[in-house]
Amino acid sequence: MFRDYGRRNGFTMIELVFVIVVLGILAAIAIPKFAATREDAEISAGRATIASVRSGIVSERQKRLLRGDSSYISDLGDGFDQILTYPAKKWSKSGNTYTYTVGQSSCAFVYDSTNGTFTGSSLSGDCTKLDF
Repeated sequence: MFRDYGRRNGFTMIELVFVIVVLGILAAIAIPKFAATREDAEISAGRATIASVRSGIVSERQKRLLRGDSSYISDLGDGFDQILTYPAKKWSKSGNTYTYTVGQSSCAFVYDSTNGTFTGSSLSGDCTKLDF
């Protein structure tokens, strides 16, 4: 009724090659998607920090108005430590210009203490996704 071909332990070479090819195809598809996801996360983190900084500037201005001082904060501090309660990562400061790095791009934002604005300066490439 049943033929006994002996015990078969393990996989054949063709089965192993097939599995390796399928894993290679999946890796070729997943790795570029993962890289794009990381850059999107960096852009989202930068946008969140920009929104927090702008909100912090307004909050600090309102505190000053309640004390009778109509000026904006003169310096946001290194890493925005004057207005944020957490350290801002990937930001560097030079004067009143703050630079955020996204992938290979450096995005510059300027704080103007005369009118309390925090805006992007000549943004291009991925940096245009940060300013809103």
